[in-house]
Amino acid sequence: MDRALDKIASNQMALVRKVYLWMCIALAITGVTSYVVSTNSYITHLILDSKFGIWILFGIQFVLVIYLSARIMKMTLQTASIVFILYSFISGVTFSFIFLLFSTGTIASCFFITAGTFLAMSLYGFLTKRDLSSWGNILFMALIGIIIASLVNFFMHSRTLYWIISYVGVLVFAGLTAYDSQKIKSLIGQENNEVNQKAAIIGALMLYLDFINMFLFFLQIFGGRRG
Repeated sequence: MDRALDKIASNQMALVRKVYLWMCIALAITGVTSYVVSTNSYITHLILDSKFGIWILFGIQFVLVIYLSARIMKMTLQTASIVFILYSFISGVTFSFIFLLFSTGTIASCFFITAGTFLAMSLYGFLTKRDLSSWGNILFMALIGIIIASLVNFFMHSRTLYWIISYVGVLVFAGLTAYDSQKIKSLIGQENNEVNQKAAIIGALMLYLDFINMFLFFLQIFGGRRG
């Protein structure tokens, strides 16, 4: 009996490690792609000078997230992996403008601040015995509020609202990191099979989105722009 329980625990931990491995791979792909694209003036001008270039990239990202989330269990594991990697790559192209707006030192500092915050909140969500399910609706409503406020401020250009959105954004995605980390434990089953391998990819996508968005809000707070 003890041996069977140990095997179940071992399988689950192996899959949890795979979640974080996939997330780190995706972040690495996004980071390297962003930097490489930012150093290619032809590509950056093609994206930024085009009236719809950046919006097309955001649209592709949105479609890939929805497609992967909704269809992953009907895909093969290989297809799901390719779609996730493709999404990471497109995100890297989209966020290449960061290297044009912010100094490398600022980007590095914000990355490490994000990594530290993410690690602390993820460990809390994964290890705490407190049920965080009640956080879900609150954080979702706060996220909707951030989106609406950001759209309003796109036209208002209010510095006060800008700072409120930035700080609230960090808090929301820090909370989502803890919430999603705990949720991942319920997504992953006891067997190291293809279904759970694909659940690990979905878990990695959730944490990847939490990390990226928290990083972007930290950049808004600490970002010393070039020039």
